[in-house]
Amino acid sequence: MNCKLCPRGCGINRDENIGFCGQENKIKIANFSLHMWEEPCISYEKGSGTVFFSGCSLKCVYCQNYEISSENVGQVISIQDLAKIFKELDEKADNINLVNPTHFSNLIIEALKIYKPKNPVIYNTHGYELASIVEKLSPYVDIFLTDFKYYSPELSLKYSGAKDYFQVATKALDKMIELKPNIFKDGKMLQGVIVRHLILPNLTEDSKKVLSYIASKHKDVTLSIMAQYTPYGRAKEFPEINRKITAREYDELIDYAVELGLDGYMQELTSADQCYIPKFSNKVI
Repeated sequence: MNCKLCPRGCGINRDENIGFCGQENKIKIANFSLHMWEEPCISYEKGSGTVFFSGCSLKCVYCQNYEISSENVGQVISIQDLAKIFKELDEKADNINLVNPTHFSNLIIEALKIYKPKNPVIYNTHGYELASIVEKLSPYVDIFLTDFKYYSPELSLKYSGAKDYFQVATKALDKMIELKPNIFKDGKMLQGVIVRHLILPNLTEDSKKVLSYIASKHKDVTLSIMAQYTPYGRAKEFPEINRKITAREYDELIDYAVELGLDGYMQELTSADQCYIPKFSNKVI
């Protein structure tokens, strides 16, 4: 497998070596559980059945899940085991939430062929996706829960090592919205796209450009503005982002979203607490 699953296109044979994502061609997870802190239409009543995958194809320096994205905490499991986890969560949750799945998308598809959940399947991604992979996933995924992190190539290079983030993420978002128009029932999302934007300290102007782009291209998309940023991972190496966001930064961006006529969810400032970061383990099952 000369891997081309993500925009890095590292071409590594992950059957024999480790790719840019830090992973072999074997499923590795660090947690699976009910999660009650997603958007209301996702957590809904019973919670979201989350599966946290190890490794990452983006590797943001400030990642809130740094233990799994860069330190590769987790346990290797089989495709059959993953299908069993889907079944177990499907019996308890309102959806199956695949967190950080990009570099395992080929194997996830195989697991979903073994067990097709009765509840919606959510592809919870950093947004740095190939439109062709989004299209390939479409028959198996009901909801794309995607980040939209940056407008500036300089910032995306500095903090995520991906100068082409905006160019790639916008093409992927176009494809997601084309393939999955929103469908809700009694407040529960059954199909569609949610665009998340994490507010970072000192990056208000770039955030405004992201929101302006969304308003100009996808005005009706469901937006989720996230205020949960807590310095983590390598954030201490970058003094300008080595703090939580301020109430002023938060209010300015929320006001701007309202001014643009965008609609969706606005996370409270109290969400910026490490207590909301899941516990990860090398022994999951």
